[in-house]
Amino acid sequence: MEESMANIPELFGSNVFSDAVMRDKLPKDAYKALRKTITTGAKLNPDVANAVAAAMKDWAIEKGATHFTHWFQPMTGITAEKHDSFIEPVGDGKVIMQFTGKNLIQGEPDASSFPSGGLRATFEARGYTAWDPTSPAFIKEDTLCIPTAFASYGGEVLDKKTPLLRSMEALNTQALRILRLFGNSDAKTVGTTVGPEQEYFLVNQSLFDQRPDLLLTGRTLFGAKPPKGQELEDHYFGVIKTRVKEFMNELDEELWKLGILSKTEHNEVAPAQHEIAPIFTTTNVACDQNQLTMELIKKVAARHDLAALLHEKPFAGVNGSGKHNNWSMATDLGENLLEPGKTPAENLQFLVFLTAVVKAVDVYADLLRVSSATAGNDHRLGANEAPPAIISMFLGSQLSEILDKIESGELYSDPGKSWWDSGVAVLPPLPKDNTDRNRTSPFAFTGNKFEFRAVGSAQSISCTNMVLNTAVAEILGQFADVLETADDFKAVASALVKDTYTAHKRIIFNGNAYASEWPVEAQARGLSNYRSTPEALPHYLDAANVQLLRKHGVLSEVEVESRTEVLLENYAKVIIIEAQTMLQMAKVDILPAASAYSETLAETALKKRKLAGKADIVISTAYEESAVAKISAISASLYSNIDALETALIEARGIEDAEVAAKYIGDTVVEKMNDLRVDADTLETIVAKDYWPYPTYSDLLFGV
Repeated sequence: MEESMANIPELFGSNVFSDAVMRDKLPKDAYKALRKTITTGAKLNPDVANAVAAAMKDWAIEKGATHFTHWFQPMTGITAEKHDSFIEPVGDGKVIMQFTGKNLIQGEPDASSFPSGGLRATFEARGYTAWDPTSPAFIKEDTLCIPTAFASYGGEVLDKKTPLLRSMEALNTQALRILRLFGNSDAKTVGTTVGPEQEYFLVNQSLFDQRPDLLLTGRTLFGAKPPKGQELEDHYFGVIKTRVKEFMNELDEELWKLGILSKTEHNEVAPAQHEIAPIFTTTNVACDQNQLTMELIKKVAARHDLAALLHEKPFAGVNGSGKHNNWSMATDLGENLLEPGKTPAENLQFLVFLTAVVKAVDVYADLLRVSSATAGNDHRLGANEAPPAIISMFLGSQLSEILDKIESGELYSDPGKSWWDSGVAVLPPLPKDNTDRNRTSPFAFTGNKFEFRAVGSAQSISCTNMVLNTAVAEILGQFADVLETADDFKAVASALVKDTYTAHKRIIFNGNAYASEWPVEAQARGLSNYRSTPEALPHYLDAANVQLLRKHGVLSEVEVESRTEVLLENYAKVIIIEAQTMLQMAKVDILPAASAYSETLAETALKKRKLAGKADIVISTAYEESAVAKISAISASLYSNIDALETALIEARGIEDAEVAAKYIGDTVVEKMNDLRVDADTLETIVAKDYWPYPTYSDLLFGV
């Protein structure tokens, strides 16, 4: 590893069929044609496709690849791949290595077993994958992976990538209209860029293997609070343990080989929790790379006898994990459209784009909430570790003051750059940002981008960015409709900024979103608060949301309906699997452990009494008798709660309507699961460690 890490620039992207590789491997005409396809969407003719495929195959074989796959992102939330070898028979028992333009552009996987929300019957198996040339192919182990979109035989979208690409095109179209009005005729495209921070936990693989709940659900369904958690705040940014650092070093190497801009790594707030953050890149590429990052975190961890937990809430009582989605807009010339500049109050172009985002988030807050709604994320949103389920925006003091002055018609007086003076002679004064950061806000402006902090750590970021792109595209389109007919462009644009802020400033909240007063204030402002996935998901089908996605060609009404069905069913299935796992653990392991320990205590008490009688001495059996009584009472309650949960599950399975089922499961089944957990966790604090069947929180959180 030391040798391979010696030259990081040479290592970086070494397993990617990058632009530099294409330029080197392809004939000049073929390269130009491919670049035109990538930058403008021009159709690639078959001869060019064949040339690209041949070069890609030769490069991959040089790298040791023997197979290729169309790598896609179905509605499962993870990636899918079907591997085919390059070999083709030529007679006489001989083969050649072949890969054609047709193999590159289109694949035909079985679409019957992927979630479709009723779009496809099980017997209707045919589906298609289509090459996404804007996301470079790469080699993973011995396989050439070609990023693709995925659709059914009837053309309905079955993946997360296609709507994202459509949303990017929609935003590009509308943002260019605005830029042209500001006199920018040089920019050819406007794209969104994303830098998704990824949080995760690391535990010993041997302990992970002893926990059925971790194996089957990714989180601990039982576990008493350890004596020490995160109270001392000593893990965040603390010294990284040697074993964890070795894992991080290898992870960086694997990510860099795939051209993933892994930049930052550190300990997070909770014990055993860590974070990795990349540099920004184009949104669809960032989404692909985040899927690879999650996969590699798990694979590399296993090579270090560690298990990586990507679940949003693997441990009760300590912080869960999120995925902060840092989102911005930029031209192909590198201009960040959310960069305020030195004089933001006078930067009308910035203010137009900024208020477009403000309006988009306000109008489509429910849709943005839907994009972060999962069973796992329900444990995290609203706790004092993550933003609440209420969607709001943080702009900071400077931008808020600028917009307030614009609304009131007053002049904004720039206070200029402020400095921090340590009071220590040897320490230089440091320039301070004009705005603080707000870690409690779901959607916070952080200098030249927005950070959407509600996304769950195990989620694909495709849906969130699809929503952001489409919502902002819609508002930019509305702005362009007004501005394109303006006689006095500057005056109309300024009025548009003012009116938009006035109408939508309710979404801006710069205070503490963890405070108990905020939900009350948010309700008074008219902001929605969908605390759970079953509450949020039906709003995917709100008329305004369906209209938005249809208008910009991102999803049809049928496709929105199917996705809602998939997400509701997924929620129900996740909770049912968790409930079934709890029942199995409680019945097969926890109750027998409590019973065995209780029997031992009773036998000990009996032996003590016999010894006391023989020796004519006083020997107390208070502990044994008291513990047996407590264990007996709690075990009886546990047994009763097992029965209640089983009854609730039977009821849930009998509900055919997906929305009604999800609501019942979220209310009743989850409540019964919580009741069962209380009893089991209490038993863990009484039953001797040698009898308890599972590694404890102390073992898991502090064992690495």
